[in-house]
Amino acid sequence: MSAAPDYYTEDKEKAFSSVEDEVAYAEAAPDRVIASRFGTLGPLLSRLFASGVEARGVERVPENQRESKNAWNNLLMWWSVNTVLTTIPVGVLAQSVYTLSFGNAVATILCFGALGGIATAFIATLGPITGLRTMIITRFSSGYFGGTIYSVLNILTQLGFSTTAVILGGQTLANINPGTLPLVVGIVIIGVCCLIPCFIGYNMIHVYERYAWIVTSVIMLFLWGLGGKAGYDINTQKPLEDTGRALSADILSFGGIVFGSFSGWAPVAADYNCRLPADTPTMRVFLLTFFGLFIPICFVEILGAALMTITDPAYINAFEDGSTGGLIAQVLSPWGHFGQFILVLLALSVIANNIPNTYSTGLSIQALGRPFAIIPRFFWVFITFVVYTVAGVAGREHFSAILSNFLSILSYWTAFFIVIVAEEHFIFRRKNGPLGGYNLDDYDTPSKLPLGIAGILAMCFGIAGAVVGMSEVWYTGPLGKMAGAAYGADLGFELAAAFSAVTYPPLRALEIKLIGR
Repeated sequence: MSAAPDYYTEDKEKAFSSVEDEVAYAEAAPDRVIASRFGTLGPLLSRLFASGVEARGVERVPENQRESKNAWNNLLMWWSVNTVLTTIPVGVLAQSVYTLSFGNAVATILCFGALGGIATAFIATLGPITGLRTMIITRFSSGYFGGTIYSVLNILTQLGFSTTAVILGGQTLANINPGTLPLVVGIVIIGVCCLIPCFIGYNMIHVYERYAWIVTSVIMLFLWGLGGKAGYDINTQKPLEDTGRALSADILSFGGIVFGSFSGWAPVAADYNCRLPADTPTMRVFLLTFFGLFIPICFVEILGAALMTITDPAYINAFEDGSTGGLIAQVLSPWGHFGQFILVLLALSVIANNIPNTYSTGLSIQALGRPFAIIPRFFWVFITFVVYTVAGVAGREHFSAILSNFLSILSYWTAFFIVIVAEEHFIFRRKNGPLGGYNLDDYDTPSKLPLGIAGILAMCFGIAGAVVGMSEVWYTGPLGKMAGAAYGADLGFELAAAFSAVTYPPLRALEIKLIGR
């Protein structure tokens, strides 16, 4: 076995004439740069990187280091990420919280899911075009400081996703043999399993996600079949469903959650294809990503809604006593020990779902600014693991409340984030447009990026739209009240997107006219 290159010794005397030179060198050889920064730890870090741990963080991937072999992972990765246990509870909310009939639940999932899938697939197309991670791309519309704001929002978003994932995975493990495995231990097991591939990095993540969907897809088919054997009654919710404005409010509110379950991946969508060649067909990336999201998420969320139509008292009691994990354990109970084995695999499926959350949180922390970017990516991944595991242990008894409130709030900021990035791309960065494209060498140079005034103001307008349109347990905006009945209707993501869409173009045009960038 050959010795690891001594990057520390080689580069410790290297000096850079400018920040731009250092950034360019970090793009080409991030392992060398990191090893040279950390003194006596340099040789250890260089050996770690030589063993396969990814050194690259938020640095741009140069054209000569791109590879085309993972193009189909735009489909397979998102299929694996979403054909998992954590997608089922979203469909369950349709009836457990919003009392929707099965038909209305399915229609809402398909329609709002399509919107979210289109939005997220667009963001994914920017990865090969720029070679940048998603949060860094936001700097070209909202400036360095605006990109930092988005990074903070994304950190909170991915930590929220991770917390719900480890809670549900832990719940399911604990329900395999009730009383034998404490929920806390189950949460820690899931968290550690998520940490390992994320610590290693990009290539390991793609290897895992390329194949994980095969097992989980078969398991979802098992659940559909066993649920059918128990007896679906798609009309059981009809007597409980609201009517009139109250029904419209339920559909809009649940639709916001569905949209969030898709658009929640938009802030990380470019993180996993930024190593594809820049000439990768944009439509190919878009379609593979869209179907990689739309088919599995709809399939599994509808499964969650279908399981809630089973009227057998044993299944109803299982849900009341053990939430979604208890219900699934009951569905698999006819298969005895083999059912318990399937339940273990299903609990471990959340690893595929939580890998992007964990990995991209580390990148988003680096995207906060240079003081964070110089710390190796794997360190921030470890900190992420610690935070969401502790949060999962602390919030383990409140899963449904966390999920319903978190996903609906999530849809607000991802809506205006997507709109602002899209308008920048299609209006101002288009060929022959005001800016004529992206000067990608400027991604880490604040003086060459937009000031971000337009982006931040449009962001503020988006927040205002969310506030006046939202409908949560703890607050209902004035327009949200007008749109619904007793509890209002959640129009938060629609108005957040609309307010930003209307205000960003004129503000950005004025910014370019006055400042020139």
